[in-house]
Amino acid sequence: MLIGMSLRIALLGLLRAKGPASGYDLAKKFEHSIDHVWQAGHTQIYPELVKMAADGLVTVEAEGARGRKIYEITPEGQRVLREWLLGHEPSMTVRSETALQTFLMPLLDRDDAIAVVERIRDRFERRRAELDCESTTGFGRYALKLGLAQVTATVQWADEVLADLRRD
Repeated sequence: MLIGMSLRIALLGLLRAKGPASGYDLAKKFEHSIDHVWQAGHTQIYPELVKMAADGLVTVEAEGARGRKIYEITPEGQRVLREWLLGHEPSMTVRSETALQTFLMPLLDRDDAIAVVERIRDRFERRRAELDCESTTGFGRYALKLGLAQVTATVQWADEVLADLRRD
C-alpha cells in the first residue's frame, strides 16, 4: 500500500538514514535537515511515532529516564519507505503564497507591484544565501541542490519581472 508524502515517510527516512533515535532527537534532526522541504513540530512528531509503533513501522528499542523512548525502524517500516520512494508519484500541486501574490499582482499599480516583486526577490536571495552555507555532501544533498535551484530560479524570475515592470 503506497501512502502519500507525510510526516510518517519523513520520520521513516530519518530513522533509516540516521539510526535509532528518540522523538526529541528526531525533532532536532528535522529542524536541521528535512525542515527545508517538510515542516513538523514536536507536537506532530510524538503522536505520529506512537501511531507508527502501533502500525508496526517502528519499535521502541529502549526506554530511558523520564519515559524517553528510542525508536528504530522495523523491516516493515523499511519496506513501506522503499515502496513509497520507488512507487509514489509526487504531487505537482504547490501551495505557494508567493505564487498567489504574483497571480494577484496585476491588481496593484506598477510601483506597488515592483515593491512586491522586490520583496519576494530579497526574501529568496536571503534564502539562497542560507542554503549556500549548508553542506552539499552526505544525506540530503540532493534535496539541498533542488532547494538551491528553486530559489535561484525564483530570483531569476524576479529579475525578469522587475525588468518588465520597469520597462512599462
